[in-house]
Amino acid sequence: MLFQNIGIADENFEYKKDMFVGVKDDKICYVGAQKPQGDFGRVYDGRNKVLIPGLVNAHTHSPMTLLRGYAENLPLDRWLNERVFPFEDRLNCDRAYYGTMLSAAEMLSCGTTAYSDMYFFADGVIRAAAESGMKTNFCRSITSFSDVDFLKDSRVAEAIDAAEKYHNTQNGRIKIDFSLHAEYTNTLSMIEQFGEYTRTRDYITHIHMSETKSEHENCKKKYGKTPARLFYDSKILDSKCLFAHCVWIEDEDLEILKEKNASIVTCPASNLKLGSGVCDSYKILKSGVNLALGTDSASSNNGLDMLREMYLAAILPKGINRKADIVSPKDVLKMATLNGAVAQGRYDCGIIKEGYKADLAVISLDGPNMYPDYNVINNIVYSAEKSDVILTMVDGRVLYENGEFMTIDIEKTGSQCNKTVNEIVRELGK
Repeated sequence: MLFQNIGIADENFEYKKDMFVGVKDDKICYVGAQKPQGDFGRVYDGRNKVLIPGLVNAHTHSPMTLLRGYAENLPLDRWLNERVFPFEDRLNCDRAYYGTMLSAAEMLSCGTTAYSDMYFFADGVIRAAAESGMKTNFCRSITSFSDVDFLKDSRVAEAIDAAEKYHNTQNGRIKIDFSLHAEYTNTLSMIEQFGEYTRTRDYITHIHMSETKSEHENCKKKYGKTPARLFYDSKILDSKCLFAHCVWIEDEDLEILKEKNASIVTCPASNLKLGSGVCDSYKILKSGVNLALGTDSASSNNGLDMLREMYLAAILPKGINRKADIVSPKDVLKMATLNGAVAQGRYDCGIIKEGYKADLAVISLDGPNMYPDYNVINNIVYSAEKSDVILTMVDGRVLYENGEFMTIDIEKTGSQCNKTVNEIVRELGK
C-alpha cells in the first residue's frame, strides 16, 4: 500500500504534511516527500488525514470486557473480592475467547495495534489474539497464598505451557511474557522462586506494583521495604520488567527501575475510577524510566480507548504538579507508541521509519474537533476521539477501516458476549 499526500507523525513525533509512506509485506519501506517509484498495490488518498504509529496498550486484561458495567463504584479490594473474582470463577476458554475478540475489536477501532495482556485461559485468549491479527504479549498471571514448590504450582505450569506453545508464534505477533500478579497476591516464597526462575530466561516479566497506597504501605510494614525494592532483592528485576500502575512508587524505586532498565505503564482512567490515585508521569519521565500507557481492563475503565488515556496522561500531571508546561503532547504520543513497543520488547515497532513494522493508524482531520490544524500533534492528544480513527493496520495488513472489521464478526461477538454475561449472572444468582 502507498499512503500518499498524507500527514504523518514522523520518527521524532513531529508533524509533516503531504508525505508518502510505502508499505510492502509487513514493513514500512519508504517515507518521503516525493512519490516513490514502483508498484505498491493500493494507493490510499491521505488528504486531510494523519498517519501515526499504531497505539500500544501496554497493560490490559482483555477477557474482562465481559465485566464492563458489572463491578462499579467500589475500591480495588472490594471490586476484586466482591465482584470480579466470583465472576471470573465462572469463565472458561470459550468465554474468554469471545471477551478477547470483543476487546480486539474495540482496540482496533481506536487505532491500537498491539497490547500486553495479563490473564488466564491462555488457549482461548491467544486463539482470539491470533485470529484478530493484532500483536499481543500475553502472560498467565501467577497468584499463590501458600508456600509451594514453584514448578509444582498449577498456575506456573499453565504459564510455562503457554510459553512453550505460543511464544513468538504467528510470525512473532504473539509473544509470551511471565507474570507475577502482584506482591500482595503472593507469598514471599513464591516471589523469590519466581525471581530465580525468570532471571535466567529471556521473557518479559509483567507485574502489578504499588497500585494503591494500602498495597504499597502494607508491603513496607510486612517486609520493611517497598514492592520495588522487594522485587529487586528477589532478583525479579534481573529480567526485563514491565510494572503496571506505580501510582505510589517512591524516588528510590525509580532509581532501582532506571538501573535495571525496567518499564512502567500508567493507566490513568482505571486508577481514577477505582480511587487509587494519580500516577505522577512527570516524575517518571524525568527519572528516565521508560514510561508506557495502558487502559487496564474494560471492567475498571469501561473502555479500551487509548486516545482517552493519552488525554488524561497529558493533563493529570499538569494538575497534580500545578505546572501547565510539563508532559508535552509529543511525550504522551511517544508513551502510547514507541515506549509501549519498547516495553513489549518489540524494537522494530512504534515509529514511522523505513525498516520498521507497518503498524499504523489513520486519523481523520475532517471532524470539527480537529480544526483548526495549527498544531496537529496537539490536536491528536488533546482533541481526537476514537471516532476519528478510520484505519488500523498491523504488519502491513488492514484490520479495520471505516467501521468495518476485516477479521472479526462484531455482531456475532457482541451477541455471544451478551449471552455469556447473562448466563454467568444467572449462575451467580445476581
